[in-house]
Amino acid sequence: MASMPLLGAHESVAGGLHLAFERIERVGGEALQIFTRNQRQWHPAELGVEEIELFKKAHEKSGGMPVASHASYLVNLATGKDELLDKSVHNLSLELTRCAQLGVPYLVLHPGSHGGDGVEVGLERFTRGLDRAIEESGVTVQVLVETTAGQGTGLGSRFAELAYILDNSKFPELLGVCVDTCHVFAAGYELRTADGYEATVAALVSSVGLDKIRFFHLNDSRKELGSRVDRHEHIGKGAIGLGGFKNLLNDKRFAGLPMTLETPKSDSLAEDRENLQVLRSLL
Repeated sequence: MASMPLLGAHESVAGGLHLAFERIERVGGEALQIFTRNQRQWHPAELGVEEIELFKKAHEKSGGMPVASHASYLVNLATGKDELLDKSVHNLSLELTRCAQLGVPYLVLHPGSHGGDGVEVGLERFTRGLDRAIEESGVTVQVLVETTAGQGTGLGSRFAELAYILDNSKFPELLGVCVDTCHVFAAGYELRTADGYEATVAALVSSVGLDKIRFFHLNDSRKELGSRVDRHEHIGKGAIGLGGFKNLLNDKRFAGLPMTLETPKSDSLAEDRENLQVLRSLL
């Protein structure tokens, strides 16, 4: 494992999936997250043969950098509405299939919203729905359940909720965790002080296991600790501040893991360059 984390960003696939590699190269990134299809569509077009080939060649040219896809925001496996659940399972199954076709090893997925039916009911529904999607796809792409801020009836703001999913799925070997810094901070987990950071990581590791932590989203937070509001900010410009990111980036337990920005950006990608520069200055 590398001695430093692999820093990168979520990049656009406008004009072709393979062009995300050009964009990440332009900002000096070492890890990449993408949407393989428009995340606002239930029934996106299948991948074309040429599209797959171009992507694989670009990925190979990148040196095989770590790549994750992010699942559609429409997907809610914790819903109590049968029609929405069926659509969510099918959409996720198609996304898993696309990841397998492209050779993308990770799919990042939000745990969804229980809609007022309670955390336990929501977690059970989510886990069953996830198992259905994995079975329907028949592929072995790693699904990384993402930590969340805990807005409304959203699941995943407590590490114990992620542990429930990992412990109760029929496919634990295909599951891992993606940690979002803005989300965990908004959920009430301290990152800024040495003691607070250590307590947060200890709680995370004791809940899900160090080996299950596979990917990070690096985002500062516009809102305060425990706000339960998901608003991303540029690194060092939010309530977490540089100290929190310094604690994480220099934690040897996470050396070599991919960590991608999901901070606001323009077409120039100047913001990604600046945020990555700030992060690297903390190493």
